Amino acid sequence: MIDYVKGELAELTPAIAVIECHGVGYATNISLNTYSAIQGKKECKLFVYEAIREDAYVLYGFATKEERELFLLLISVSGIGGNTARMILSALSPAELVNVIGSENAHLLKSVKGIGLKTAQRIIVDLKDKIKSGGISSGNTMCGPTSLSVANAQVQEEAIAALTMLGFALTPSQKVVSAILQEDPEAHVEQVIKLALKRL
Repeated sequence: MIDYVKGELAELTPAIAVIECHGVGYATNISLNTYSAIQGKKECKLFVYEAIREDAYVLYGFATKEERELFLLLISVSGIGGNTARMILSALSPAELVNVIGSENAHLLKSVKGIGLKTAQRIIVDLKDKIKSGGISSGNTMCGPTSLSVANAQVQEEAIAALTMLGFALTPSQKVVSAILQEDPEAHVEQVIKLALKRL
């Protein structure tokens, strides 16, 4: 079992990080929170979860153990797969997610794309006690988004690419991202994607 991968950050998009370690490039699916934490670094360490199925071998990477722990809790809930868990961790920081579950805020949780009210309630019911007993605190926040010195067009391109990697159709993604950037031309790519996840 791979616990973590440490090495050169060979490629980075808001959805995927490729870590080169001893000549091997490990492509890991990441959340926006992890993207924010490792952005701009030449080397990084990602904690890994391996999803091994008959038809696929997928790695998920996390900047902190806390985020990986929350991911594992999320996928333990019936009906929540790896991509849905990653979507939740992209829309909410680990601290926000802990707060949402602890305060039983199903309304906020269902604002995440693909999460209906019943699923939001199931997540809260299944995980509320586990989060308390697991000692995951809402105070342990991750690195905030770093400022991007990139052109508006590049932010748009990266945001659309990330949304299509997450499974959204290209045309609606383009429309939503364009609308968000018109409202806030200075928005960072993470902010654009978070807002788009709520609108798509």
